[in-house]
Amino acid sequence: MNTVLMVDDNMTNLVLVRQLVRRVEDCETLAFTDPASALETLRETDVDLILVDYVMPEIDGVEFVRRIRRMSRHATVPVVMVTTTDEREVVLQALEAGATDFLTKPLDPLEFKVRVRNLLALRKAQKQLAARAALLDREVSIKTSELVEREQEIIWRLTKATERRDTDTGDHIARMSRICGILAEGMGLSVEDRRLVEIAAQMHDVGKVGIPDEILFKPGALSPEERKVMETHTDLGWTILEGSKSRLLQMAAEIAVSHHERWDGTGYPKGLAGEAIPVVGRITALADVFDALMSVRPYKPAWPIEKAIAFVADGSGSHFDPACVEAFFAHFDEIAAIAGTGRDDDVISAA
Repeated sequence: MNTVLMVDDNMTNLVLVRQLVRRVEDCETLAFTDPASALETLRETDVDLILVDYVMPEIDGVEFVRRIRRMSRHATVPVVMVTTTDEREVVLQALEAGATDFLTKPLDPLEFKVRVRNLLALRKAQKQLAARAALLDREVSIKTSELVEREQEIIWRLTKATERRDTDTGDHIARMSRICGILAEGMGLSVEDRRLVEIAAQMHDVGKVGIPDEILFKPGALSPEERKVMETHTDLGWTILEGSKSRLLQMAAEIAVSHHERWDGTGYPKGLAGEAIPVVGRITALADVFDALMSVRPYKPAWPIEKAIAFVADGSGSHFDPACVEAFFAHFDEIAAIAGTGRDDDVISAA
C-alpha cells in the first residue's frame, strides 16, 4: 500500500485532491490543512508521495519542500507542487527547493492519475534499489568481516610461531600492540588504521624465526658480529610479509622492517630518519621499547616506571618521533595501566 501525504490550507481543495488520490490503486492518504502539523508527522512517518499546495500562510509550498529535504528519511521521496500558476520564477524556486513535479489548478483528473501513478512507480523503484544496495552492503560487510577474521588468524598463528623463537612473552606482544593502538589514536590515525596497526604490530618480530638459536637465546651480551646477525630479523620480517595484497599484511611488513629505525637516523636496517620512517614503525618502536623496559626479562628486572618514563622523554627527537612521545604522555594513564600488567607486584609497589 502506498501512502500519499497532502497539504493544502483550503479544505475544499484538500477534499478534492484526496478524492482524486483514492482513484489510484493501492493508495492511502494523510491530509493536512496545517503545514506545521504535516511536518511534525513527516519527522516520524515514511510516505511514498507528497502533494503540497504552493500558496499557504506562514509556511508556503517552497519552504515546506525545503524543510522536507532536510529530513534524511524524505531526501528522495517524490514531491509534487500544486500551483495556480506556471510562472518561471515559481517553478525555479520549487525545483531548487527539491520539488519533483508540478500540477496546475484546476486539476485535470486524468493527468493527475497518470502523474501520481508514474511518481509512485518511481518511488517503488527507488525503494527496490535501496533494498538491493542495503543487501549488497550487508553481503560486502560479511565478506569483509570474514576476510579480516582470516587475516587476524594468520597474524595470530605467525605470532605463535614467533613466540616459540623469542625470549619475549606472548603477553608482551599483546600489551605492546594495545599500546600501539593508543599511540595511533593520539597521532591522529583513522579508526581503521588504528585497528590495523594494533593487529599488525603483533608481527613486528616475526623475522626472528630466521635467527640461529645460539644467538637468539644467548643469555649474555651479543658480540658485534652476533648483533649484526640479530639485526637481520627486520629484513627477514619484511621478506616474510611483503608482497601481499592485504593492507593488514602490508602494514605488518612496514612495521617489521622499520620498528628499529630511530628518529635521528641511527637505527637499522636502513638508517632512515624522521618522517622517512613509516609512522606505524615509529609508533611500534616506542610501544615495543616502553613495554620491554617495564617487563621482566631473563636478563633484566623490570624498570621502575619513573626510569622508563625518563628514557622515553630523553629519547624524544633522537630515538623516538617527538609527536609520538607527545601522544605517549597525553595518553599515559591508559598506557601505564596496560604496561603495568606485565610487572611483578614487588616492582609495581617499588615504583
